Amino acid sequence: MLRSITRICNLCPHAATLLIKGPTEPILEGETLKLECLFSDSEFNISQVHFEIFSRYMRDWHTVWERSWCFYSMRIERTAESLVLTIPRAGRFSEGPYRCVSDADNVTAPDNSSQELAVKVHYMGELSVSREGFTSYLGVPQDLKVRVGDDVVLKCSASSSEEPSYLWNKNGNDWILPSSTLTLKKVSEADEGQYTCMAEHPSMASLSKKRTISITVLSADAPWYESSNGRLMLMTSAAAVSLLVFILSMTVFLCRRAKQTKTSKGPIDDRSQKKPIYKASVESLPSTCGDKQPLV
Repeated sequence: MLRSITRICNLCPHAATLLIKGPTEPILEGETLKLECLFSDSEFNISQVHFEIFSRYMRDWHTVWERSWCFYSMRIERTAESLVLTIPRAGRFSEGPYRCVSDADNVTAPDNSSQELAVKVHYMGELSVSREGFTSYLGVPQDLKVRVGDDVVLKCSASSSEEPSYLWNKNGNDWILPSSTLTLKKVSEADEGQYTCMAEHPSMASLSKKRTISITVLSADAPWYESSNGRLMLMTSAAAVSLLVFILSMTVFLCRRAKQTKTSKGPIDDRSQKKPIYKASVESLPSTCGDKQPLV
């Protein structure tokens, strides 16, 4: 559904009103976004009109360029009567107030612009699960191994246009936990199983994400390195040792190179060759010639 936003000037009979048309309802990420600029009087030239979007970060209006990194796949088409902006796959950077702006002097709206058209894009990113007290760039592994008696606190989150609602449940059980955080105190073998976190968008039911984590409880006498935390510590230690070896190797290499540069011989001193050598001088060379000209 499209609507037209206008500014009307009844006192300017020879001027045209600049209009902007676009969606009146929020759209889903990935859908096509289409906006249109046109004059209320088709006799006015649309060639001096362009789109602008309000940046929430810069707090200012910016011209929408066809090759902008935020709108890399968009198209701007100009016809005799209108200017059309098409974004085939709208994303979170596509939303915001838009307006049409004319460089001509015969538009009735202040600053030669149309009214603003707010475009809302609903989205939800991938669901991530983290474990409280443990930091890992890879997040929680799909198969989480913990030692018996450990505390396990898992929290799921997802970037979304609106704060999603979360719930946890254990596969094969009837209980549902309406929270983003799952807490298991002093786990035992009874806590083993697959736990699923689901995130649902409050306005768009079609936007939902879920992730399942399998929890395995190790016995008390199991080696510490068999747990997921132990493996993470081993990987971190191995990376730290590799980095340390690399730094030491580079240090030794640079020190040796500096020492070689310092002890290398400099250029030959040829100051004796800068003065003429005479036959009778101490520095004369054996010669059979009888001339008295200096040898240079």
